[in-house]
Amino acid sequence: MTTFNVARAAMAVLIGAALAGTAHAEIKNYEFQLIQPTIKAGADRIVTVRLVDKATGKPVSDAVVFASRLDMAPDGMQEMATKVTPMPGTEPGTYRFKATFGMAGRWQLSLGAKVQGETGTVENKLVVTAEQ
Repeated sequence: MTTFNVARAAMAVLIGAALAGTAHAEIKNYEFQLIQPTIKAGADRIVTVRLVDKATGKPVSDAVVFASRLDMAPDGMQEMATKVTPMPGTEPGTYRFKATFGMAGRWQLSLGAKVQGETGTVENKLVVTAEQ
């Protein structure tokens, strides 16, 4: 009977080790980064961000960006929001958005995304400065 319990314990350890080897990074290890933090005010401006795995520094492709909002919250005008239209990325791990920056100032781009194979949501708020 004791041999049976030792064998079961050894099997449990091996299964645990195998599962640990396939574990993914935590969702907090991912973040969006602005490619260009300053943009010209006006219509149809393109904002490009990169989604990276902070542990490896590598870009993350094929994430599903499902939430995006652009407003002037950093300047105390969160009610001044504008439409954000997703555009195709030009490089792996980049995500582009077209928007109208109606006036100069600081604009907050709020993003939410799902990374394939991960549980949870990547959420970031990035500040883009629109200049005249």
